[in-house]
Amino acid sequence: MALPASGAISLNQVNVELGNSGTAQIGMNDAAVRGLFGIASGEIEMSDGYGKANSTEVHFLVIAGGGGGGAGDINTAGGGGSGGYRTSYSASGGGASAEQALQLSGGVAHTVTVGAGATGPTTGVSARGSNSSISNITSIGGGGGNGAASGNGGSGGSGGAPNNTGAAGAGTANQGYASGTSPNSGAYAAAGGGGASEVGQSCTGSVGSSVAARGGNGLSSSITGSAVTRAGGGGGSGFRFANGNGAGGSGGGGIGAEGGDPNLRNGGLGNGTSNTGSGGGGGAYADETGGNGGSGVVILRILGTAASTTGSPTVTTSGSYKIYTFNSSGSITL
Repeated sequence: MALPASGAISLNQVNVELGNSGTAQIGMNDAAVRGLFGIASGEIEMSDGYGKANSTEVHFLVIAGGGGGGAGDINTAGGGGSGGYRTSYSASGGGASAEQALQLSGGVAHTVTVGAGATGPTTGVSARGSNSSISNITSIGGGGGNGAASGNGGSGGSGGAPNNTGAAGAGTANQGYASGTSPNSGAYAAAGGGGASEVGQSCTGSVGSSVAARGGNGLSSSITGSAVTRAGGGGGSGFRFANGNGAGGSGGGGIGAEGGDPNLRNGGLGNGTSNTGSGGGGGAYADETGGNGGSGVVILRILGTAASTTGSPTVTTSGSYKIYTFNSSGSITL
């Protein structure tokens, strides 16, 4: 609710707009009043408050850190799932529609948390990526891929992929998709992690000739003014040349390792791309590490300019809007 656009404005109304009791002590030189009226210093009058509201509409894209790919304990490992993908500016992950924009109060520092991607493990299953958040919007870290014998994929924003006969990792509703599976691979190939826009791919073929699968694709958003795809799942790994290696999902998913080539066995070659929330690729052969998940990102789109920020976000312009891209945690005051 905004202050009147004309006529008299009382300090009682200003208090209420600021979320205070109507009878709370207040002065025109208070920082909260100056912030609401948009007058940082110098002379200030009641008319400066015409139509002002103590909240700003903020469109958001919040992507969590991606899960790491599994380590190749028994030849192959599943790819990591992408971090959860929530946005008010276009379709959200998991097939969800755009969410409502945030209404953030002025004069208050709003904490922005950017989740780290999970570090690829040296054995077995990867950890989940870390959550990203602002206000009441939290995206869940991507599930870890698994390289243990018949190990299950980890759940998360999007699911990490299993190894051999393990169960698929589940995604989070309205944030991402589940991983693929590899039920007939005999540990010769592994599935891809889930992405923001689709399920991770499952292995095809029979034991010995099965083919490693790619990660699920990410989602595109134009919140910055340009279309960018983020949050792809990590690819699964293959044991030998014939089993190939799974590509990363579009938007930054890490490629899976290939055990037939000593130069391609290490899943660390298939890290998810930083600040896309993408999953890491699975490691191959014995005891080769999985790829790291990509770190997340928080992007905010507002009409006007923030009063201050911390965390050194990148600030760009799209028409009349300012775009604040947080590649690391910080805060924003409107």
